Amino acid sequence: MKSFVASVAVVALALLGFASASSGSGSASASAWKLKWSTDFPTSAKLGQFSGCNNDVESPNAYCSNLPPSLRSQWWAYPYPWPDTATERNYPLGGYYDPANTVWISGGQMHIRLFRTTSWVHSAAVVPKAADGVKYGEFIETFSVSQAAPGYKAAHLLWPTNSNQNHEIDFPENVLGTSVCGYVHSIDQVDQATFCPDMTWTGWHTSEIQWAPGSLTFYLDGKQIGHVTGNWVPDEDMAWIIQNETALTGPPAPPNSSAQINISHVAVYSYTG
Repeated sequence: MKSFVASVAVVALALLGFASASSGSGSASASAWKLKWSTDFPTSAKLGQFSGCNNDVESPNAYCSNLPPSLRSQWWAYPYPWPDTATERNYPLGGYYDPANTVWISGGQMHIRLFRTTSWVHSAAVVPKAADGVKYGEFIETFSVSQAAPGYKAAHLLWPTNSNQNHEIDFPENVLGTSVCGYVHSIDQVDQATFCPDMTWTGWHTSEIQWAPGSLTFYLDGKQIGHVTGNWVPDEDMAWIIQNETALTGPPAPPNSSAQINISHVAVYSYTG
């Protein structure tokens, strides 16, 4: 996760085997969702083209100038040398976001390869521009970890666009090579809500966040794994950030190690009520 200042003692909410649900048919009715944007990555981008990135004061005008035009309108990435979470927190080993050396698109997939040489971790956080500054929605991705190693994590999250840290929604999140989990943080709660089904990162999985007024639901491979309501649920503009970085728990990434996550589908739905 990016950062959160509230206490995070774990709520025991690890849930398994809920009723199945397809896209747009969860806690709100199917008619409540309208497709805003999706991609199966038909356009390639070589390693090095996720560069020239600028967040333009955290607005939807953020860009990576060296991407092909069709991708430039859809994606941006945290630029080098923005620090990752471990570096921000002064951990012994941290990293810096380095999209030019970690992210590329080929064969109908986005590939994100995190790595460490002998010093810091090269991390990556990419942002679908259709989900930068949205209030409510449905956020879907299909992903697989083809290479896992200690010391690397994914934290794909919804984060307030004004960075006020009132809420944070993390799903999927965890150290790669462990279980896929979901977490919800609220400044109005002492604890964090935790949902960890017995599912590893290997193999292909589809995660889905459904965020409606007063309701937040997680689905993994079509099954509901978590649900919260009330003041757990944000009611402000947020950005969906596909963040991958130095792990905050467990052993550090060894020198000359790497981990890779692949994404074959991403979709953003608007909430229509």
